[in-house]
Amino acid sequence: MTEYKLTYFNIRGLAESIRYIFAYAQVPYEDNRLEKENWPALKTSFPWGQVPVLEYQGKTLAQSTAIARFLARKFSLTGADDFEAARCDELVDAFGDLRAEWRKSFMEQDPAKKEELKKTLLEVHVAKYFAKFDKIVEANGNNLLVGSKVTWADLGIAYGLDFFEKLVEPEILKSYPNLKAFKQNIESQPGVKDWLEKRPQTAM
Repeated sequence: MTEYKLTYFNIRGLAESIRYIFAYAQVPYEDNRLEKENWPALKTSFPWGQVPVLEYQGKTLAQSTAIARFLARKFSLTGADDFEAARCDELVDAFGDLRAEWRKSFMEQDPAKKEELKKTLLEVHVAKYFAKFDKIVEANGNNLLVGSKVTWADLGIAYGLDFFEKLVEPEILKSYPNLKAFKQNIESQPGVKDWLEKRPQTAM
């Protein structure tokens, strides 16, 4: 029996960066996947009526970023000191802002408005955030975002880049060589590499 149980839908979504953390740390966990048709009957049994949810030692924790940060502390993935830990928080929050912009285009039902929002996403928001992240990787000098060792920010943002490649534009990293090298570096880490090879083939 494993110490950790992660519950989410049978997709990557908001839980995948958490799965990257488990994979990199090589810590076993129960990857409990819900089918969406069963969700209405289960929803009220979860804190806030949302997933992902982590169960640990009889306690339950919700909200994907809170779960990721908790595990990062448990597995020593928050950087070398308090400033690096705060820097990880900053970068994760910044990428979250970019995902919020993507969500606007994803949720839009009107085809013309949807296309307009996607154009703005690529030309304004992705251009802004990817350029900044590209420079951060370049300045750090080791294909990582923070410090000299892999952090939860690296793991979460590497998955975020994969998310944008799959759902927005396959060549989205073409103009950002440092980000591309960063993503390849994280995906080549032994635990992550193993996970990417064996994970269930599901929707993003």
